[in-house]
Amino acid sequence: MASDEKTEKATPKKRRDQRKKGNVATSKDVISVASLVGCFYCLQLLFPGIFRRLNELMLFQVSSVADIRELSLSNLQLVGMKAVETAAWCIFPLGVISLAIGVLGTGIQTRFLFTKEPLKFKLSKLNPLKGIKNMFSTRQLMELVKALLKIIILAVVLYGILKDELIVIAQMMDVNPISAATYVLKEIISMILRIGMIFAAIAGFDFFYQRWKYEKDLKMSKEEVKEEYKQMEGDPKVKGKIRSLQQNMARSRMMQAVPDADVIIRNPTHYAVALRYDIDHDNAPVVIAKGQDYIALKIVEIGENSNVTVIENKPLARGIYASTPLGGQIPAEYYGVVAEILVEVFRMNKKLV
Repeated sequence: MASDEKTEKATPKKRRDQRKKGNVATSKDVISVASLVGCFYCLQLLFPGIFRRLNELMLFQVSSVADIRELSLSNLQLVGMKAVETAAWCIFPLGVISLAIGVLGTGIQTRFLFTKEPLKFKLSKLNPLKGIKNMFSTRQLMELVKALLKIIILAVVLYGILKDELIVIAQMMDVNPISAATYVLKEIISMILRIGMIFAAIAGFDFFYQRWKYEKDLKMSKEEVKEEYKQMEGDPKVKGKIRSLQQNMARSRMMQAVPDADVIIRNPTHYAVALRYDIDHDNAPVVIAKGQDYIALKIVEIGENSNVTVIENKPLARGIYASTPLGGQIPAEYYGVVAEILVEVFRMNKKLV
């Protein structure tokens, strides 16, 4: 059905909900390329220290073998611990750098989102049919295409480099080991940077593809937008009923205040306003009830039953009704006319000596 087509952009609420679940757009290729280039660049900087450590390890092992009279567990432990220490010193910095780049790359893409939602156990993850469906999804097809493209590019670049450098590398056997190792490392770094630049272009494409796919998956149907609006704002029918009840309650309170009015000014059947004026508390007459048509007639009826004076004055009734909110004081332009009416009313009721 047309109403089920996901044609609407995701609402802010859905975006927040998906973010809480850990569903954000990320590109693994961006992280991979950043880690690859970053680690090999750091390897180039750390290589002198790594080479020195490896050289010391080899000298230690050679000297240890020369000094060992008999093979024992303690001698093997000594040589082994030295090898483990050297390996840790060489590998640990690169591991920390790789981890830092991975965390930073993911954090930048997700705006440093931390959520436990993806770690929660869900029975739906064990559904084999869903797993098979995911294997043949558009996302997996895209990942397969990218993997094949990377393999092809890697093979072409390696072939181009090794074809030109194979003879030079073979001649390195007659060169000083340090110079040979430095040259080989330099060529490896150059190769990695070339591959990294090509992979960076693929990662850039993947980044924009993941953003597009994320926005596409988040799209909502018109019916979903309506349902979400109802959940956030409440069902319009329910809100209408609540508003109607509130109006009825307010009208009931207003009608209960009519007997306390000093005078009711009406325009015979269409408008009516009930005024109260307490000399000790009010700066000006206050509108305690007002209404049109049926409400106006009801105000007049309650007022007459409560012996409240009712006066007919069409322009005054319409003017006060239009200009003064319930519970508000009448505008200054009506002071004179209303004052004359109230004086007459007070005299009639013997409230004014």
